[in-house]
Amino acid sequence: MQLTVGPNMYFWDAAIWRDFYLRLADEAPVDTVVLGELVCSKRLPFYQHHFQEVIDRLRAAGKTVAMTSLALITLKRERKLTAELVDMGLEIEVNDLSTLPLIPEGQPFSVGPLVNVYNEGTLRWLAARGADRICLPPELPLSSIAILAAASPVPVEAWSWGRLPLAVSSRCYHARLNERSKDNCQFICNADPDGRAVDTLDGDSFLAINGIQTLSASCANAAHQLDGLRQAGVSALRLSPQFRGFTRLCQMFRDLIDGRIDADTLSANALPDAPGGRYADGFLTGHAGVDWSAEVKRAGLG
Repeated sequence: MQLTVGPNMYFWDAAIWRDFYLRLADEAPVDTVVLGELVCSKRLPFYQHHFQEVIDRLRAAGKTVAMTSLALITLKRERKLTAELVDMGLEIEVNDLSTLPLIPEGQPFSVGPLVNVYNEGTLRWLAARGADRICLPPELPLSSIAILAAASPVPVEAWSWGRLPLAVSSRCYHARLNERSKDNCQFICNADPDGRAVDTLDGDSFLAINGIQTLSASCANAAHQLDGLRQAGVSALRLSPQFRGFTRLCQMFRDLIDGRIDADTLSANALPDAPGGRYADGFLTGHAGVDWSAEVKRAGLG
C-alpha cells in the first residue's frame, strides 16, 4: 500500500512551505506528493517561485509529483492559472470539474477528494476520460469504498489523516471574522497554520475554517481502519499536510503499513501534533463522522 501526500490546504510563509517539501523529499517515505494551491488563488504568488526547486528535489528522491487544481474556480484569472498548470507537464489533480475541459483528451490526470465520486458510473466515466488515480471523498463508509474499489479500473485512494475538507464557499470566513473584505483580507489566514477552530455558543468544538474552506474540528485518523481499507482494495492512503510533525507522521504510517507499529502506538504518538487535538474515523465505520472508533470500542459500544 502506498502513501500520498495531498496538497497543503493552509497558507504558510514561503520559506516554511519550501522547507516543508524539501524535508518531505529527503526524509518522508511517501510515494506521491500533490503540490499547488487548493483553497485560494491569492496565496499562490507568495510561494510559486519555489515550485521548480521543490519538484526537482521530490523527483530526484523518486517521488511522483502532481499539481492540484483549485477547489473553486470562479474568476477569469483562476481559469488562466489552471490552464497554465496543464502546461507544466505534470499530472493535474482535478478538485473542480471545471478543470476537465482544460485537460486535452488522452492526457492522464488524477481526481482529488473534493470531486463527488459516489457511484460506479461516475468513477468509470472519469477513468474513461483519462483519470489514472482517484482519491475517494472522505465521507464514504468502508462498505461504499469496497464497492467502488472493486468497480474501478484505476487505483483508488482513501483519506487517512488530517482535518476533513467539508465544504468551500465564495465567502472568505477568515476575512469576515476579522472585519475585512475578501479583496482586502491582508492574508489573515496565515495566522492559523492548521485552520482556525470554531466552537458553538456553548463552547463545544464544532468545525474549523481556512479561508473559504470549512473543515472538521477533529483530525481524521484511519489507522484503526487499515485492515478494512486493505481488504476493500484501496491502493494508497492519503495524508493531509499539517504544520508540525508531518515528516514523522509519514514515517509512522509507513511503519503501520509495514507492520512495525500498531494503530494505538501511531495514534498516541501523533496526537500532540494532530490538528484539533482529537481524532475521528466515524465516516469510515458508518457511525457519525465525528466518532472515534478507539473510544467507541473502549466504551463497549462498538
